[in-house]
Amino acid sequence: MHPSDTLYALSTPSKIGKVILVGAGPGDPDLLTVKAMRLIQQADVIIYDRLVSGEIIALFPPHCQSIFVGKEAGNHCVPQQQINDLLVKHALAGKQVIRLKGGDPFIFGRGGEELEALLPFNIPFEVVPGITAASGCAAYAGIPLTHRDHAQSVQFITGHLKQGQDQIDWLSLARAKHTLVFYMGLNQSSAIRHKLSAYGMSLATPIAIVERGTTSQQRVLTGELAQIETLAKQAASPALIIIGSVTLLSQQLNWFKQQTDSINIEQPLQCCG
Repeated sequence: MHPSDTLYALSTPSKIGKVILVGAGPGDPDLLTVKAMRLIQQADVIIYDRLVSGEIIALFPPHCQSIFVGKEAGNHCVPQQQINDLLVKHALAGKQVIRLKGGDPFIFGRGGEELEALLPFNIPFEVVPGITAASGCAAYAGIPLTHRDHAQSVQFITGHLKQGQDQIDWLSLARAKHTLVFYMGLNQSSAIRHKLSAYGMSLATPIAIVERGTTSQQRVLTGELAQIETLAKQAASPALIIIGSVTLLSQQLNWFKQQTDSINIEQPLQCCG
């Protein structure tokens, strides 16, 4: 029995609420799904992460309770077990709880772990997928993750392993003609370079780091695998590392940068006086 079971049982109303795991996408509020937006507006409680953008937070309805549980590598604002307890507590209090996560909650978002925590209490739940950072940020950076001339497959890899365990098949990743996308990889850039080159990937392999993708602060840093550590030191979190020749297309296809540059140029001059 969970140590909080007795407390929850004492406070459980006649009608249990519901937990809805919602993907907020990579940052641009226009990338929220219609269903995600509707459910956010109907929420009693929204429990949200650091990667939920300020523009999306501004859409929270005034009647709901919002709880920030953001965490980043080496700095967990709220421990995972406490997040699980919050979901259970508010659902058992009869609330409709939105668990809002950046990107897609089932892609490196611990969404499955959080839903598993609901099972002992028979709390109903639902999952609303979101646009994962890899597809959203790559699209806004003009990087097609697959391309007939460059990559016939794509792999998403986490740079943040459980308890530091290296469970990655580096030999498979180092093969040619595919694209690698590392989530949460900035602090692991040295290991990524070392492992991939050790298993045969050329240090001249093109790479890109997309910082704050899909937002007005988006920045794309490009170079080669040999330069990954230098580029990572220049980038701020959240950022994705994309490795493969598809990143070469960013210079031609970076529509979002062209669009934002055009908007800045067309801004009228402010008159004095």
